[in-house]
Amino acid sequence: MTSTKEKTIAVFEGNRIRRYWDEEKELWYFAIVDVLEVLIQTNRPRKYWNDLKTKLKAEGSELSEKIGQLKMMATDGKYYATDAADTETMFRIIQSIPSPKVEPFKLWLAKVGYERVEEAADPEKAIQRAMAMYLKQGYSKNWVDLRLKSIEIRKDLTNEWQERGISSNGEFAILTDDITFAWAGIKTKDYKKIKDLKKENLRDNMTNLELVLNMLAEASTTEISKSQQPKTFPESRKVAHEGGSIAGDARKKIEAKTGKKVITAENARSLRGRDASRINHEKP
Repeated sequence: MTSTKEKTIAVFEGNRIRRYWDEEKELWYFAIVDVLEVLIQTNRPRKYWNDLKTKLKAEGSELSEKIGQLKMMATDGKYYATDAADTETMFRIIQSIPSPKVEPFKLWLAKVGYERVEEAADPEKAIQRAMAMYLKQGYSKNWVDLRLKSIEIRKDLTNEWQERGISSNGEFAILTDDITFAWAGIKTKDYKKIKDLKKENLRDNMTNLELVLNMLAEASTTEISKSQQPKTFPESRKVAHEGGSIAGDARKKIEAKTGKKVITAENARSLRGRDASRINHEKP
């Protein structure tokens, strides 16, 4: 598991749960024993987790492959290797636990992990919630429409990658970075630095033009992949570069015609502030 750049504590009903933010994968990882201690209210969460791991493995569960270890601070102030799971894996683990706290914890985990349980069953609800959330935050309607379209295009791309046998978050991150570098001329982490971001979603901090070019890059990659049907991960990386380069050529032409850089330091704070000012200015 990639080392995390940021660590913090989340609180559920007064209980401290250690979590780590993986900046490269943009995922939260939670200390499993902390979660179990809350759900089963035992002072021996490690034994419970060891027994549960053995049970899951005996049942042929693949969850063990998704568990990693991160150094987290214990009550004595020292750091120890601790089993940790991302939000999706944590959901699957707690489904195996008989506890009246499971449902409220799932809702809490969904909020903390930026996931929504019910969206898997009702995608339209996810779209409606996303639109309401973005509008409430102060983004313009035009920006929100683009952002929602970008989510659809991204989903098409990840589905295509999965068709090509790509499934790990690490591989997704590498391919995404390849696309970003091909169209924007910079790596994803450098892109985020320009916008002064840490854990925030990069796309939520793109201007309209940046979103459009990113969508062009990802949509192009999807279509090229469908056409070429790459068989290996290196071949998919080549496709990612080709797709991103189409948007990269468009970016260069725009910059040549306007004399201005497409990639800017504008982020969600400045975008929302600008849109709010425009709306207020337009009021009679």
